[in-house]
Amino acid sequence: MSDTSPQPTRPQPHPAVPACDEQPLFEAVPERAQWRYKPRRAFWRSKAVRAGAVITLLALSALVILALVREQTGTQGFMVGLGLALLPVPLLLAAFRWLDRVEPGPWRNLFFAFAWGAFAAALVAIIANSFATQWIATATADPASANTIGATVVAPVVEESAKAAAILLIFLFRRRDFTGLVDGVVVAGFTATGFAFTENILYLGRAFGEDQESGHAGFASITAGTFFVRIVMSPFAHPLFTVMTGIGFGIAAFTARRRRFRRTVLPLLGLLVAMGMHALWNGSAVFSPWGFLAVYGLFMLPAVGLLTWLAIWSRQRELRTISSQLPAYAAAGWLSAAEPLALSSMRARTVARDMAGHRHGPAAARAVSEYEAFATSLAFLRHRAHRGAAGPDFVAREQELLHHLWQRKHIAGPALTYAARATGRVWVPPPYRDYDGYNPYRG
Repeated sequence: MSDTSPQPTRPQPHPAVPACDEQPLFEAVPERAQWRYKPRRAFWRSKAVRAGAVITLLALSALVILALVREQTGTQGFMVGLGLALLPVPLLLAAFRWLDRVEPGPWRNLFFAFAWGAFAAALVAIIANSFATQWIATATADPASANTIGATVVAPVVEESAKAAAILLIFLFRRRDFTGLVDGVVVAGFTATGFAFTENILYLGRAFGEDQESGHAGFASITAGTFFVRIVMSPFAHPLFTVMTGIGFGIAAFTARRRRFRRTVLPLLGLLVAMGMHALWNGSAVFSPWGFLAVYGLFMLPAVGLLTWLAIWSRQRELRTISSQLPAYAAAGWLSAAEPLALSSMRARTVARDMAGHRHGPAAARAVSEYEAFATSLAFLRHRAHRGAAGPDFVAREQELLHHLWQRKHIAGPALTYAARATGRVWVPPPYRDYDGYNPYRG
């Protein structure tokens, strides 16, 4: 009788590392590709066509949403709201970008995410929310309950779905740049910050208009109260909700491709959590001021703290991935033994760039920065291959990255080796002289 009992799942072995010869060959990458792997695509799937369509869509959305907001706030209210709504934006974007320093995503993806949230998602939200609230008010003949239902049920579903569309698009069409949990958090954060920016213009502009009509001014004004609640107390609200969706997509990104059910369910689960948190937040403000304070203190602030811890832990996990994956390439001769240690330390990376710039100029510092980025991508690519999440172009992508490293090795290799020693990643008894006679202990 044959044994039909389930067999234990064995971990996939690491893929073999290509040998590093004196003049290595990179046969998997087409010669005409100029070391940037580009599979053949139909015309309507070309990058130029996609970029043109996206820019056109976002530009039209911007014109319409800004016109609608100005119509509801008036020109003066619009300008006041715009100025006040801008204040938290640089801080939030800088925080999310700092989180993404290990393997920075392309700025074009982040610009798209912010613009989608500020214009496309905000436009969908303002139209859908208004239509749904009016329909509920007509159907129930109770405008007060319609506003409550709209704020606690309709708005969370519409707004989180509209913001999630940006994450989904980058996940599908910029898959190479979307590799893990940190990428999901950063993209979601940029999208939600853009959405909150436009929404704050609307609320602050309306508050300013009401103050103008009633003659209120100073700290007792509606504008001051709105500013305190939305800009001072809770600038993180929308990013916190949407980051739940980003976490779902981020976990799906490094899940093995064969686990299709998990890769589908996790983003949906993250979206449902985002909607639930959004509904709880809106409901707390609708039903009772004390309920708002209770939700803010007992739920929102702890959630922000937990999310901050998770984001920092994920960043450290990325550095550990680098230190565990790159030694295989060092053993094959592509990297020196000290380079994986330097590349897994943000301080050592900075020292390497600064040292190269000090000795050889800005071009050398830029080459080291590029080397660090390519080496990080290589480590994550190998990690995904081990988990079964790498794409069918793994070999070509690996050779492309190795080629980029090889081109910059003569500058970046010594700089990173020096940085590993100077930062204590590799212990050398002081004093020592390294990198063209420079003594790191003398500065």
